[in-house]
Amino acid sequence: MNFNYYIPTKILFGRGKLNELGDQILPGKKALIVTSNGTSVKKYGYLDRVKGQLEKYGATYILFDKILPNPIKEHVMEGAALAKENGIDFIVGLGGGSSIDAAKAIAVMATNEGDYWDYISGGTGKGLPVPNDPLPIVAITTTAGTGTEADPWTVTTKSETNEKIGFGYDKTFPVLSVVDPELMLTVPKHLTAYQGFDALFHSTEGYLNTTSYVMSDLYALQAIVLIGKSLATAVQNGSNLDARENVALANTLAGMVESTSGCTSEHSIAHAISAYHPNFEHGAALISISIAYYTHFAQSGKCDDRMIQMAKALGKKDATCPMDFVEALRDLQVACDVADIKMSDYGVTREELPALVTNARETMGGLFEVDPTPLSDEDVLAILQASYK
Repeated sequence: MNFNYYIPTKILFGRGKLNELGDQILPGKKALIVTSNGTSVKKYGYLDRVKGQLEKYGATYILFDKILPNPIKEHVMEGAALAKENGIDFIVGLGGGSSIDAAKAIAVMATNEGDYWDYISGGTGKGLPVPNDPLPIVAITTTAGTGTEADPWTVTTKSETNEKIGFGYDKTFPVLSVVDPELMLTVPKHLTAYQGFDALFHSTEGYLNTTSYVMSDLYALQAIVLIGKSLATAVQNGSNLDARENVALANTLAGMVESTSGCTSEHSIAHAISAYHPNFEHGAALISISIAYYTHFAQSGKCDDRMIQMAKALGKKDATCPMDFVEALRDLQVACDVADIKMSDYGVTREELPALVTNARETMGGLFEVDPTPLSDEDVLAILQASYK
């Protein structure tokens, strides 16, 4: 029962909460709004609403709207240069996990010299300490998937080396986050599913993680309950605001799991897949390997009680064995119409699976160290081969 706990983010959660942004004490008067290269935040008026709230507060802003679904280092450096040139006080990440992740990385490089990869651990990163504090970050999420509004983590790809690596520390927590489920009503069906399963796996991985403890367990199990209760409804009826709200809360709780416990090797493997195939949505990549991945641990005999508790949380109240979680997971994937994701549809070939194993270990090998039981390269390859369609 000895632990340290630190989640310093102020969170505005609930319907209509974006309307309160301009009433908060913001960390400056000049913002860089970081958002994706897509159209949704503009099409549905979310960007204009954020601009209006900043104006209400008396802040000016500059827009940087180039972020890809898998953020790349080049855009981090470009956004940071823009922030430096214009004397930006704080960064606003508006959109899904990619936009908020990129906002965090840009905030780091806006106050520091060199290359972003100088501060990355793993792969070709130099793992140097960050000399100067990042700019403050305000996160406004329009999706329910990564939980990045409640954790310090950011994931960026170095394109030339196919390295997709996470980074973060105490200073990259957002100072303020807005989680307004009304902004999520426009997320398409398939993305609602992909994002919801990402939140689920943040929670299940955090619960199985060897660093888990009483606080992370509280967040993880409640997030799993909410996803089991409401994700399929949010997928099949996107206008159901109650379901959207439950999934949004699950996502934010999952971010808190990431702040207290963390991911296991499932995320390392999925990151390797999308590092080589950026069009393979992160949540979809996770779903594609999840049945084989959790079957491996269910059959390991090393985390039986926790697998059973996860099965019960996901809705299988009569669960008595670890494979009950795998069954409940499969049932939820069927209910969300994502049980048949094919790696081959995204250009993944059987021949490259060994390279994905190597990439997962070399770039984010640290996550393998917190698996509930050791996972060898042969095990990872077997999981990928069993998952391949």
